[in-house]
Amino acid sequence: MQRWTGPLKKIDEYRYEIPKDYKPGMRTSGIIYMDAKMLDLVTRDNALEQVANVATLPGIVGKSLAMPDIHWGYGFPIGGVAATDAEEGVLSPGGVGFDINCGVRLIRTNLSSKDITPKTKELIDTMFINIPSGLGSKGKIRVTHEELKNVLEQGVPWAVEKGYGWEEDLEYLEENGHMDIADVSKVSERAIQRGMPQLGSLGAGNHFLEIQRVDKIYDERTAKVLGIEHEGQITVMIHTGSRGCGHQIASDYIKEMERAVKKYNIILPDRQLACAPTTSKESQDYFKAMACAANFGWTNRQLILHWVRESFEKVLKHSAEDLDMHLVYGITHNMAKLEEHEVDGKKRKLYVHRKGATRAFAEGSADIPRKYRSIGQPVLIPGDMGTASYVLVGTKKAMEETFGSTCHGAGRVMSRRAATRRFNASSIKESLRQKGIYVRAASRDVLTEEAPESYKRIDDVVRIVHGAGISRMIARLTPLGVMKG
Repeated sequence: MQRWTGPLKKIDEYRYEIPKDYKPGMRTSGIIYMDAKMLDLVTRDNALEQVANVATLPGIVGKSLAMPDIHWGYGFPIGGVAATDAEEGVLSPGGVGFDINCGVRLIRTNLSSKDITPKTKELIDTMFINIPSGLGSKGKIRVTHEELKNVLEQGVPWAVEKGYGWEEDLEYLEENGHMDIADVSKVSERAIQRGMPQLGSLGAGNHFLEIQRVDKIYDERTAKVLGIEHEGQITVMIHTGSRGCGHQIASDYIKEMERAVKKYNIILPDRQLACAPTTSKESQDYFKAMACAANFGWTNRQLILHWVRESFEKVLKHSAEDLDMHLVYGITHNMAKLEEHEVDGKKRKLYVHRKGATRAFAEGSADIPRKYRSIGQPVLIPGDMGTASYVLVGTKKAMEETFGSTCHGAGRVMSRRAATRRFNASSIKESLRQKGIYVRAASRDVLTEEAPESYKRIDDVVRIVHGAGISRMIARLTPLGVMKG
């Protein structure tokens, strides 16, 4: 892919701007959160052109934004954020992506690394048996056509009612694990058929389960509110999305939006930005179907959470309650949300597209659990296997600048195909073993595709969003054991 060579104006140490006059049709400028050290990596592909393209969307409010983990995506860059006016803007499926409601959960425990290190292999192997993973993987529960429709409309409450998890889990999920606007009549039969066998499966690619230790705490007071008590404490992270169901819903509505662009005479620099006016039937149908995919994604992670707890119970011979396996929080990083934000001193309703970006609301927000309102929304940033993940919290600066958004991960710098050509599965596994990390993957290919060198340094990404003030570092987590799909 060609390197981006367009104009960039340095605003400060952590912000660069693509000027509004860079190309015809731009309604606003683009802001990229990065530093001089990351400039070469960020301009290595043409993702910044996508930032400029997003700035041409009708009804865009504020800036076209990109996080430091930005890389090339479909229409929108991955790591992109854009808000559009709820009445006069557009909705674009490319601003959410194909893996609708891909997201992350973090579970805390009262265990220390000395308790778990001898058991890491057994725990990962047990989870590997209990939780289906890999390309095309099928869940171990079988749901009927009607049951899946209930999942798509109800989300996590359906799972908890069936005994998969605890009632309190709902409180610590973004949107409490369901979007009320979901309407299964807007979902194709093909999407339902693809979702039925895959509910409760990890999938492949960058999705993972990870047993982690708290490596470093940056803010002890905030960490304690989150239940992160000390360095060496064991946590578990889940990262997956809406599988084939969400992919099909995205595919269906991208085709619908391509027709809508012609119908509504919308001029776009890239057909992958296909969109429709927010108040149109096409956009509202997409939003309701997207909410169904979101409910699938939340439910998928809920089933996995339940089986993680069961795996720990089986290996450690203690109940999940005794092990204090409470949910710290669950976030999503591929979603469009109807939110109210202050713009130029006035409250406005906006559709905020976050694609490879995480909501990061500030302290005091009514949209985050009561327990966390004094500290801000927890933000979970997974790294690549073998490095680290981070816990951050949202800030007022994020509310002012990014519609309450921050980064979502490390961000690829090498395609999966290039990684497969360059790296060897056995050497990756051995390298991780030497670091004290046990990894088990559904295939050798996924190990090479997800080689740590395929990604930016997560430490740099998080350093930038912390330095820019759009989220705040609380704790660093490092892996002991990794399960890859």
